[in-house]
Amino acid sequence: MGRPEDDLLLQEQSEPLTSSSQHASRDHSGERTPRPSGSSISTTSLMLEHVNDTALRAKEALYNGTTYRLNRDGAKPHGSDSGDEEGEEIDMEDQLAWRRSVKPSDKKARKVFYILIAIGLVGWVAAFFLFLGQGRHKASLERVHDPHATSTVGHGKKVTLQQVLAGQWGASRHEIRWIAGPKGEDGLLLERGGREGRDYLVVEDVRYRGEDLEVQRKHSTTLMEKGSFDYEGRRVNVDEAWPNANHTKVLVRSDYADNWRHSGTGAYWVFDVETQTAEPVDGKMPYGRIQLASWSPKGDVVVFTRDNNMFARHLDDEKVQSITTDGGPELFYGVPDWVYEEEVFQTESATWWSGDGKFVAFLRTNESKVPEFPVQYFFSRPSGKAPKDGEERYPDTVKIKYPKAGAPMSVVSLQIYDMEKEQVFEVPIDDDFEDDDRLITEVVWAGGSGKVLVRSTNRESDRLKMILIDAVGRSGKTVRERDVLALDGGWFEISETTTYVPADPQNGREHDGYIDTVIHEGYDHLAYFTPLDNPEPQMLTEGEWEVVKAPSAISLDSNLVYFISTKDGSTQRHVYTVDLKSGPSSIKAITDTSDISYYSASFSTSGTFMLLSYQGPHIPWQKVQSTPSNTGASTSITLEENPRLAELAKKTELPIEIYQTITIDGHEMNLVERRPPHFDKNKQYPVLFFLYNGPGFQHVNRRFTVDFQSYVASTLGYIVVTLDARGTGFLGRAHRTVIRGNIGYWEAHDQIAAAKQWAAKPYVDADKMAIWGWSYGGFMTLKVLEQDAGETFKYGMAVAPVTDWRFYDSVYTERYMHTPQHNPEGYANASISNARNLGKTVKFLVMHGASDDNVHFQNTLSLLDKLDLAGVRNYDVHVFPDSDHSIYFHGANSVVYHKLSDFLVNSFNGNWLRTDEPEPAMMGDWDKGYAMG
Repeated sequence: MGRPEDDLLLQEQSEPLTSSSQHASRDHSGERTPRPSGSSISTTSLMLEHVNDTALRAKEALYNGTTYRLNRDGAKPHGSDSGDEEGEEIDMEDQLAWRRSVKPSDKKARKVFYILIAIGLVGWVAAFFLFLGQGRHKASLERVHDPHATSTVGHGKKVTLQQVLAGQWGASRHEIRWIAGPKGEDGLLLERGGREGRDYLVVEDVRYRGEDLEVQRKHSTTLMEKGSFDYEGRRVNVDEAWPNANHTKVLVRSDYADNWRHSGTGAYWVFDVETQTAEPVDGKMPYGRIQLASWSPKGDVVVFTRDNNMFARHLDDEKVQSITTDGGPELFYGVPDWVYEEEVFQTESATWWSGDGKFVAFLRTNESKVPEFPVQYFFSRPSGKAPKDGEERYPDTVKIKYPKAGAPMSVVSLQIYDMEKEQVFEVPIDDDFEDDDRLITEVVWAGGSGKVLVRSTNRESDRLKMILIDAVGRSGKTVRERDVLALDGGWFEISETTTYVPADPQNGREHDGYIDTVIHEGYDHLAYFTPLDNPEPQMLTEGEWEVVKAPSAISLDSNLVYFISTKDGSTQRHVYTVDLKSGPSSIKAITDTSDISYYSASFSTSGTFMLLSYQGPHIPWQKVQSTPSNTGASTSITLEENPRLAELAKKTELPIEIYQTITIDGHEMNLVERRPPHFDKNKQYPVLFFLYNGPGFQHVNRRFTVDFQSYVASTLGYIVVTLDARGTGFLGRAHRTVIRGNIGYWEAHDQIAAAKQWAAKPYVDADKMAIWGWSYGGFMTLKVLEQDAGETFKYGMAVAPVTDWRFYDSVYTERYMHTPQHNPEGYANASISNARNLGKTVKFLVMHGASDDNVHFQNTLSLLDKLDLAGVRNYDVHVFPDSDHSIYFHGANSVVYHKLSDFLVNSFNGNWLRTDEPEPAMMGDWDKGYAMG
């Protein structure tokens, strides 16, 4: 038990929504007082409880004739008529026995009695100073957030669902847009928006970021004074801007409209810095909808895509030049189709300039053979087309070229435009993949050499070809191949961090080369390839850890490569350097690896400055720092410390997070257990498992995170467990690739095994275990319930789940499952097919957006059909009209989380009683129950 008098030190809080025996009591003022807790108990605190609650208050009462109540400032007298301490007046004769006259039987007994009193007083004094030293007398308002705490000290407010949904627990972050100066100056950043009285678009020197605004202005250059301009009497509002290389012009976008997740269209303008005026990129179509536009490296040409065709506008000519002419609804140039945007590039661009601006490479995408999938919208019109008269009540149907697993895919090829010769050409590769078995996942120009590296894989993503094309000679060849199907049965993840390293003989680099992430002894590591056609890597990193989206930057002057990795712990991220010539023996950390930490970093164009972002586990902060490559004065400027978030954390009882590893079938896995504040090992708690567990994904990390799971632990009072089971990332390929061809099986096996371990713990109520997830996590929730058949997990909640991988897109699915034609049995196993096993749970919930263009609603409809055929009825389903995969339309996201919360509380309160053949209660019993209600 904890100390109830400590509860009086702090403000009102909400009690966990558990059984009535756990509800907080109320004092006579109507305020809630927290439940007793054992989470901060110790021998010392027990001793002090006795001393403070009896002797001290009794002694004060003896002299003042008052009762006492402890509050935030210590003991304050209240009149005896105060209701706060009713029934707690102290019997002086009982409590202060040491003041009464004692008649010992002999002197020896008196001596023993005095010795015991002395020992007690010494112990009390020691305990008192220990108590002060530990700081347990302080209110939580005085304490900083301690992510490593194993118990809750003091009391505070709970994490509310509204806070989570409103983003109040999100850390403030600054994104720096690093930009090279007109003469190659480093350490410059682009500031847009007119913040703190600045002009709208300004180039600033990061070295003065910590100075006052006037000093920053003296070392800055204004590119755009205002965020709007006039064109032919119409006001144009800027929503994005990109300066050219010499900072004399700005490419401006206005009137933006979304398309898919990363893409959209807008009007584009060329803004002149000197005159502060603008002209349209295409004067003949000033408000034409352009899909993508980009500057040439020299800043004298804009290449853009409109209506799926590409054009070039030279600034010295008002005319627009066509690059392609046959683009249309099924043939794209320079922009990706839906599946490439979603699963490959994760951006709106498929256009790449050579370093000298003489060539521009682009993707030609032919999706004429890709089947269409209709997505219906009943209350909105994302197509932008007004309905015809009399057809207003019909849904707006958007047809997407969506290649499901095994279906025909778009055919892609790389084409190159010669700016000088005004010619488009394609370089054939002798041993290239067939058109219907090719993914182009990365294109990297080797500076101004005229050579370009193209990363290509087969459709199932287990055979890699690195192709080198010479655009000047119009020739090409495969310079490196890797077959991971033969290596470990796994796959290649899509990466786009290959970095060109130019030759510099005086600096020890005889030839051009590049740095790439490769598989080395079962882990992802950095390798240096030089010359460009050399297939043999020079390893830069090695060991039983992995690099993360590496390299982050290269300082060519110092030959230092910057990267982020898991070298000091798979749940951590630190920033390191490695010397390009010395390799693994030269690896050095530039963040403090003695502390458990999670960092990210962005680097200036030459790598002499970085924006270092500390993301946890303490309160996040950001600094601009000079890097080891910087030979100038050291720079360290704090940009963000998140004081608001720190103050909120002080006032809030956050869950106790216990990070650990568990072993299942000889495999070590990361797990975090979120315990309710004031966790009492002598009680039994319901447990919620939360998961995603997608291939290569990681949930168990050391970021500062307060989310729905935190709310469940903090306010509802349940334990929340997250396990990164087999298939997840950053523990090596053996851990990751074992799931290939049968996704869902081993992941579910591991989640169930972990749940059985937790069910056996004395502080867990084994009859109250649930699991939930969204998207891949929704699939995993259903897969776990199917495999477990009600034995361990009694409840589940699946949001936007895949239920049959034949319904999901080809690029993602076939990477992990092969094609259905090559692996029919695996697809059958990976689908949610055993409806009767789902029926063995007490109850489960499924929610889905009806207009989900990613995980189609077809998945949930297929599941419902199987449940109907099996006669399963122990589930609820909630459909959200017009909502996509994120479920936001008309406030739906809030509904999702309130529904999850309500379902969980009702589950653990026992309100979903499993009755296969329910019968109505007798009328008398019903009347009685109704009257009692």
